[in-house]
Amino acid sequence: MNYSNVKVYATTTCPYCTMVADWLKSKNVTFDKVLVDQDQQAANEMIQKTGQMGVPVIEIGYADRKSEFIVGFNQPQLAYMLGV
Repeated sequence: MNYSNVKVYATTTCPYCTMVADWLKSKNVTFDKVLVDQDQQAANEMIQKTGQMGVPVIEIGYADRKSEFIVGFNQPQLAYMLGV
């Protein structure tokens, strides 16, 4: 699966968010980290897209279709979806 971008919705105090970011870095996956506890507009965007208020939420964007979302640090699912 060819993804075009990855966005991690996180907070400054979330240990699972840090784990996701560290794991993505270890797999050489480039991503944008959005701190929803410091950006209310981004928090609203995350909730609108997913219905989730908890973090981490990982958005995987594809060039040829809509984004898919993973809620929480689901390493096997992330690995599968990112092909790493």
